[in-house]
Amino acid sequence: MGYRVPIAVLAESFAHFRRCGAARRECQVLWVSPWASAQVISEVVHPKHRSHGDGFELDPNWLNAFWMKLADCNCGIRAQIHTHPRDAFHSRTDDTWPIVHTPGFLSLVIPNFGMGGVNLAGAFLAELNTEGVFREVSIARHLVII
Repeated sequence: MGYRVPIAVLAESFAHFRRCGAARRECQVLWVSPWASAQVISEVVHPKHRSHGDGFELDPNWLNAFWMKLADCNCGIRAQIHTHPRDAFHSRTDDTWPIVHTPGFLSLVIPNFGMGGVNLAGAFLAELNTEGVFREVSIARHLVII
């Protein structure tokens, strides 16, 4: 059973990619949901970060405050979603620096800085396994756009 992602969440994610990345820089968003209904993504969070053409760095102060906010609202990060300049794949940096290190965590990469259609065509999905290694998984089996 995969996560259910409202089309509005997907559209908001692409809006952040286009505004922040401006077809020149990578960008990241996080998909969040309450623990009580973890399978339905309810919020897109655009972290404070510095981005460039081939990567980004999260602001550590923002991240610390965000962990506290998640605890206060009893929510969790279900997936990290970010863009790449051309083809979507899971890079060595993506493998090394996930925001969550729990098996089952998803990392979705969107091609072309998110400037294509608001869909998952050409995207790459990886899941963190029990050995702490990301492996490609089927988007259709893990994410259902509703």
